[in-house]
Amino acid sequence: MIRPMTLCLAFSLLCIHGFSQSPSTEQWESMFNGKDLSKWKPKIRHHAAGDNYGNTFRVEDGKLVVRYDAYDQFNETFGHLFYYKPFSYYRIRLEYRFVGDQSKGGPGWATRNSGIMVHGQTPESMGKDQDFPVSIEVQLLGGDGKNKRTTCNLCTPGTNVEMNGKLVTMHCINSTSDTYHGDQWVRAEVLVLGDSVIKHYANGMEVLSYEKPQVGGGNVDGQETKWGSAGQMLTGGTISLQSESHPVEFRNIEILDLEGCMDPKAINYKSYYVKSKPSDCQYKKKK
Repeated sequence: MIRPMTLCLAFSLLCIHGFSQSPSTEQWESMFNGKDLSKWKPKIRHHAAGDNYGNTFRVEDGKLVVRYDAYDQFNETFGHLFYYKPFSYYRIRLEYRFVGDQSKGGPGWATRNSGIMVHGQTPESMGKDQDFPVSIEVQLLGGDGKNKRTTCNLCTPGTNVEMNGKLVTMHCINSTSDTYHGDQWVRAEVLVLGDSVIKHYANGMEVLSYEKPQVGGGNVDGQETKWGSAGQMLTGGTISLQSESHPVEFRNIEILDLEGCMDPKAINYKSYYVKSKPSDCQYKKKK
């Protein structure tokens, strides 16, 4: 006789390993283990890819944090921490908060400012003195304590997008989010669907939407080799987190791949996939 508790435990283990999960069960992947930066690579301006100058990106109390205690002056030493593999169709979500004081010499506009870069170039393809990767930036801003300052905005280093069928060449566009003052945690999420639609969410509310991300525009200095060509659609790319001179903390960084097997006959079929990848399909072996 199987004890009820044993049966429940066995069932739970099956669920954990995916054998009895519903095709609609979302399989979010943790991007950060809370212990080290093993799946991430820094690229900090004036330094080679992989050089974590000043221990800018580090782990503290299970959080991925950005610190500047080793900097004498910031001197526009903008940095980005890149995840180890690219994505094309996905959702990414995390929580962030700004803490402490801005690094000495940080530009005024960068106070309580960071970002999630999507559809970006690789850190290896960036010039040593390049300030930002060609990418789409989900700009994360903290309030100054009194004025309205939205978050999950859009900025476009080396890129353009379309809104309502028209090309948008402004560098930054504000979202419709609330303002979040102080050191409170804010939940940011981005839906990325290849070269079609990108949507931004702040604390669960959609706050910005646009289409057709593409190479173009300016606002990137220090490129040694031009990356992409004007008008080239961005179908995928790297994901990175910014260091822009104000200490910031990240936690609960997760991604949901929306590209995979869309054949209902496969054992790894997921009903929430939106982009088919037949090579991923797995089938039960015939006896």
